[in-house]
Formats: sequence, C-alpha cells, structure tokens
Amino acid sequence: MILTGPEVKSIRLGQANLAEAHCMIRNNRVLLVGCHISPYKPAAMNNPGDPARTRELLLKKHEVERLMGKLKEQGLTLVPLKLYFNARNFAKLEIGLARGKKMHDKRRDMKERDVKRDLQRRYKV
Repeated sequence: MILTGPEVKSIRLGQANLAEAHCMIRNNRVLLVGCHISPYKPAAMNNPGDPARTRELLLKKHEVERLMGKLKEQGLTLVPLKLYFNARNFAKLEIGLARGKKMHDKRRDMKERDVKRDLQRRYKV
C-alpha cells in the first residue's frame, strides 16, 4: 500500500477501518476505496486531508492481470480482508475475490432479521 508516515502510525494503533472498503482496478492499478484511517494526533500538520481517501495497492503486473481476468470472467468482486504488518514491518493488505449473494440467500437473511426483531420486541424487559 502507498501510505504516508502518520497513516502507518495510525494503523499500528489499530485506527484503521475496513468495514466499508472495497477494491477496484483502474488503469491497470489496484485501488483501495473507502478504507478509513483516522488521523494520527501527534502529527497534526502532516496528516493527509481525507481519512477515507483512495489508496493505491502495490501489486506485480502479472498479479493485476490475473485479478482483471477473474473479475471480467466470473463476475467476482475484490474485497479487503485483513490489514497487518509483516515481519519486515511493511503494512500489508490481504484481498480476496468474493461472489455476491444470490437472491434466495438475501431473502433468507431478511427473514431471519425480521424474526430476531420480532423476538426482541416480544421479550423486551
């Protein structure tokens, strides 16, 4: 990942959030979109402007080509899974290929959510 110094320190403090993040490929570059890295307080002057800015991921050319092929052929999506530091203290992002839910799976989840909500209403103290 291409990060600034204060962003690395924020990640070390556990102030990164991948909940709403996703990856996309533009101009043969893999971009991380929507990852929120909170500003590092002691470096107030050096923090980048937007904590949820788009960041570029550093992948080799053959890795990007393989991912582009998978995304085009099978209708998969790139999803960030884990943000960590390796043995050499480089920030790494683990990405995965995910397939979207089918319509019947979505209906089942909606039904389970409704049942849970009804149970909570009935047994609310």
